Amino acid sequence: MQLGIDILLILIALTNLALTTLSALGTCIRVIALQGVLLGLVAVTVERKELWLHTMVLAAVTAALKGLVFPRLLLRTIRAVNVAREVEPLIGYGLSTLAGTLALPAAIWLATRLPPPAGPAPASLLVPAAFHAILIGLFLIVTRRKAITQVIGYLALENGIFLFGVGLIRQGTLLVDLGVLLDLFVAVFVMGIAIFHISREFDHIDTDRLALLKG
Repeated sequence: MQLGIDILLILIALTNLALTTLSALGTCIRVIALQGVLLGLVAVTVERKELWLHTMVLAAVTAALKGLVFPRLLLRTIRAVNVAREVEPLIGYGLSTLAGTLALPAAIWLATRLPPPAGPAPASLLVPAAFHAILIGLFLIVTRRKAITQVIGYLALENGIFLFGVGLIRQGTLLVDLGVLLDLFVAVFVMGIAIFHISREFDHIDTDRLALLKG
């Protein structure tokens, strides 16, 4: 069980790194979809015997929303706005890959600064993997020009928060967890609509160019 969780967390870290190296938006969306499925599997493998039904429902909803529904919405959006790649990021892909790699030891260091949890931690790599996803998400939001890539960064950021909560918050209720997922669904849906209308009005979805609109 422990080995299985560690393998899943390593795969999540690899998907985080992949997001910093890819320019094709369709591939990025598929990577974030894979990460959503991995999160669902982590929720299942984390030992929570007293909340077995809660865990199974949460894992199923997480895998369905993050691995299927959100990616389909985003893929439909990039087809509607006819944008296939992040062409000119604020930071190039070479430096982005380096930053994503350096974010991993930074995440490990941040994890060591936290006080130990009250109970046994489900996996030693869980908190570093969560922090790594959060850092990568913030990095994509700040350094990418396309609104759709920033939405992917937002999803990676939320995945990190979700991973942190699944592993360490043992007394959460299913209603709270599903409420968070519902909020995320609404956010992604609204973002997709906003991106479509921005593209229709301005023929681009570069958020930095929107700052030029004044008056």
